[in-house]
Amino acid sequence: MTQVDAGAAERELLDLARSLRDRARPGESVEVVLAQGRSTSVKVFGASVESLTVAGGAGAGIRVLVGGRQGFAHCGSLEPDVLDRTLTDARDNAEFAEPDEWNGLARPDGVEPVEVDSWSEQVLATSTDRKVELALDLEHRVTSVDERVTSARVTSYSDGWSVQALASTEGVEVVARGASCGISTQPLARAGDETQIGWGSDAGRDPDSLDLDRVVSEAVERATRLLGATKPASSRRTILLEPRLAATLLGVVSGMLCGDRVVKGRSPFADRVGEQVAAPVLTLTDDPTRTESLAADSHDGEGLACRPNPLVVDGVLDRFLHDSYSGRRSGSASTASAIRGTRSLPGVGAQLLVVEPGERSFEELVTSIDHGLYVTSFSGLHSGINATSGDFSVGAEGLLIEHGALSAPVREVTVASTIQRLLLDIVEVGGDFEWLTSGDGSCSLVIGDVSVSGT
Repeated sequence: MTQVDAGAAERELLDLARSLRDRARPGESVEVVLAQGRSTSVKVFGASVESLTVAGGAGAGIRVLVGGRQGFAHCGSLEPDVLDRTLTDARDNAEFAEPDEWNGLARPDGVEPVEVDSWSEQVLATSTDRKVELALDLEHRVTSVDERVTSARVTSYSDGWSVQALASTEGVEVVARGASCGISTQPLARAGDETQIGWGSDAGRDPDSLDLDRVVSEAVERATRLLGATKPASSRRTILLEPRLAATLLGVVSGMLCGDRVVKGRSPFADRVGEQVAAPVLTLTDDPTRTESLAADSHDGEGLACRPNPLVVDGVLDRFLHDSYSGRRSGSASTASAIRGTRSLPGVGAQLLVVEPGERSFEELVTSIDHGLYVTSFSGLHSGINATSGDFSVGAEGLLIEHGALSAPVREVTVASTIQRLLLDIVEVGGDFEWLTSGDGSCSLVIGDVSVSGT
């Protein structure tokens, strides 16, 4: 059991960040990010604990800018002598860096932050024995409900807490704290010589609120429903993506809408703001202010207040995401979309994607499809998507949909199109909105006339 005075930790970190920032020399801009925290990871197999790790850590990342040259250094300690060396290293790195007119720290822009409470006393108060018990209980349950599930490849419990502070010579000062926990399992289902792997997970801020029953039900269903899967004949079909896979696809899209890719000419959506890039049924927003989500946050990685950023509204491209660097370079401004840790410089990224839901349930979506494929998983996403051209060709498995009903399981399928075409061919957004363990809020998507290659 860990006792943490989060308020005191925040004050101490901010004071330390300020003291380092205040050592800026004339003509220097300095930004200091400090963090400390602790995590627990329990993995079980065969009713025994396979590994138990409890680890604490701390770190710092320091940026120094002089005359357009930027230097960065990080360390894994908050000891004064280590921080001194890190500041010196950042200065040295700036001295030898190439000047870049767009370099600079974020400046306050007047947006008021939304209050986000990400702390959890329950995570800190839960004993290690209880965490082990949760993992063992989950494994026992998932291997007890269906005789075809003989084992679980990985079953785990994990949690963590952190406190962070940022201070810069531009007047940005931010402190934040958070804690969360999660469980997951990957059961193996066997029928003859065939094996299928399922998965299930849940996350939250209270270990005792994690829904083991739902995780077991979903994991076992995913492991068993594809037993007997075959390779289907090639055809063009309507595909149905459940909220998790819809969020995966739209996460790829959001990456193409990041300002760093746009200014380098590496996005298929560059220069298309104001154009119809998706079907009118799609509205997608990056909104870290949604406090219902585990991923909600009050500030981005440069200390600017988070705000909703509509990306696609009724199918029309509304904007790109920017940190302060890409905002300046593009002639616009930061959208408070900087993501970073103490070990890295800020980069641009979506923080909490939210899809505006439609009206019909998942079951109603299925009944509306005459000749389709319910995709239950993608494979090869990293190699099968060209983020510059938008070409999309990935492996998939799932269940065929025939005359409004789920039917035969299939595997070794290739789904091919382009991201641009997939967005325009969205037929319907489901009303089955859910908050995912990733923090994103998504719904099922129905996409028409997609090439599905098999035999």
